Amino acid sequence: MNDNSALGAFTLHLALLSLVAVGGVNTIVPELHRQFVEVRGVLTEQQFADMFAIGQAAPGPNVLFVTLIGWHIAGFTGAVLAAVALCGPTCTIAYFVTRVWDKFRDAPWRVAIQAGLVPVTIGFIAASAFLIARAADQTVVAFAITAATAAVALWSRINPILALAAAAALGWAGLV
Repeated sequence: MNDNSALGAFTLHLALLSLVAVGGVNTIVPELHRQFVEVRGVLTEQQFADMFAIGQAAPGPNVLFVTLIGWHIAGFTGAVLAAVALCGPTCTIAYFVTRVWDKFRDAPWRVAIQAGLVPVTIGFIAASAFLIARAADQTVVAFAITAATAAVALWSRINPILALAAAAALGWAGLV
């Protein structure tokens, strides 16, 4: 994607997605997957899953995941444009909205908006988790590890970090 118009389209698409990324970058993972794996074909399922994992594991904001996609597509320029396109619009809007938001702390419409955004955000993140699990689970063993880790995280009081560490150990041991 060295073409300037394609790079511009990539940047515009990310900027528009940033406006619906309520709850963080994880909420737009399904659309990113659709665009870059299914529609444009610039990433494979495995590359997408790997970049997502690196973005989550790296210290700092998980928006690094999108920066990695930008790097893959157009090198340093793509990485910078991806980061600016994803963060710029939402940071600007957030700055101005929070100034007004605090003034209406007890307003019924504010309480309703906040209550409505919770299930939407959870749904976006659940869709993202399903998509990443589907991309990463290429074997029965990998699927079993994902299912067991999810079950531990959802239905037990065991710290999810321990389940993730056990899954990582199984991967390191070559079982996946």
